[in-house]
Amino acid sequence: MIRVSLIGLGILWVLTGMFIFANPLGFYESVPGLKLMGPFSVHFIRDAGLAFIASGGVLTWGGVTGSRALALAGIAWPSLHALFHIQIWSHRGFPFDSIFAFDLFAVIVPPALALLAARELGRVQEPAA
Repeated sequence: MIRVSLIGLGILWVLTGMFIFANPLGFYESVPGLKLMGPFSVHFIRDAGLAFIASGGVLTWGGVTGSRALALAGIAWPSLHALFHIQIWSHRGFPFDSIFAFDLFAVIVPPALALLAARELGRVQEPAA
C-alpha cells in the first residue's frame, strides 16, 4: 500500500506539472493567492510545471522500484516548495483563509504524507506493485 500511495502521488504530481506547463495562464488565474506573488510569468510558471513533472516521475519510479532514495529525491522539491509556502503564510500573519486552506491541502500535506510513506520503504516488506 505504501508503494501504491507513492506511485499515485507521483502520477498526480506529473499530471499537475503537465497541466501547469500546458496552461500556465489558467493555472495562474485558478490558484488562490498566486496573483499576490506578482505578475504573470509564463517562464516561471512553466519552470514550476517542469519541477512537478520531474519530481513526480522520480517519486513514481521510487514507488515502482521500492527505492527509498529515489522516493526521497522525488519528494525533495515538493517539500522545499511546501516550506516556502509555510514561510509565505508566516509573512501574511498566519491567517486561516482560503489561500491557507488551498496551500495546506495542495502544497503542504502531500509531501508530508509522501515523506512519511517513504520513511516506511524498506521497513515493511510489500509485494511488488
